[in-house]
Amino acid sequence: ATFKMPKDHEIFERREFSELQIVREMKDRAWQQIGSSGGGNHFVEFGIVEITSVMNEYNLAPGQYLGVLSHSGSRGLGANIARHYTKVAMDKCKLPQEAKHLAWLDLNTEEGQEYWLAMNLAGDYASACHHQIHERMAIGLRETPLAMIENHHNFAWKEKDANGNEIIVHRKGATPAGKGVLGIIPGSMATPGFIVRGKGLAESINSASHGAGRTMSRTKAKQTILQGHVNKFLKEAGVELIGSGLDEAPMAYKDIHQVMNYQKELVEVLGSFMPKIVRMCGDEKFQEVD
Repeated sequence: ATFKMPKDHEIFERREFSELQIVREMKDRAWQQIGSSGGGNHFVEFGIVEITSVMNEYNLAPGQYLGVLSHSGSRGLGANIARHYTKVAMDKCKLPQEAKHLAWLDLNTEEGQEYWLAMNLAGDYASACHHQIHERMAIGLRETPLAMIENHHNFAWKEKDANGNEIIVHRKGATPAGKGVLGIIPGSMATPGFIVRGKGLAESINSASHGAGRTMSRTKAKQTILQGHVNKFLKEAGVELIGSGLDEAPMAYKDIHQVMNYQKELVEVLGSFMPKIVRMCGDEKFQEVD
């Protein structure tokens, strides 16, 4: 999806858009897509935020607030950067066929440095997408947001380990949970997500779960979950679904309360977000079934 009238952003002034060929080729597409969501489990939801612990970072008192939660990514820009440098890595780092996807690029090489720059640009672009999604919502509602909490995942960071060594930490399906770092851990379209503050546990590489996690694949969900069951689940949760697919049904995910209980050592819960109006990728409207 693209916008006919995209909102501009300072990220397009970054030198990577002129110096890196793969990024330069994607600039027009990136400009058209900025502020949009993506496929799969990407979503935008309205819901009720319940702050249970004073959030001094924003001077937010305990109580209920209207919240907008979005999950998106770096769109076609990030996908093409990943595809391009994966191929470069496999060409440069020859491995047996069964292990070819473990190919890597050394950061001390030109290709490695290029990828690092392009990857970080994609991460910053993903952040810009989120900010524009929320800006558009705020303008439409004629409201001024009190606070915005954001976290990356499926990304790589340069960090220091417990001994002070610089390391690269890749969090696939995990969210940063360094000491004092704020984050969001979503559940599903009909179960709560949680606002958390990291405790900085070195043994978990300063990380917590990214979300509830799936109990079944997307294919199995589409084959086994009935729309009637989803309708009932959503109705009981008081959730209005604007669009989605069966692969994102609530029962395709683990029990978020159990998941949060398992990671008490990793994060402190500051509040929750309960979805009420949900727009996910896909246009399947679950019909009422008796």
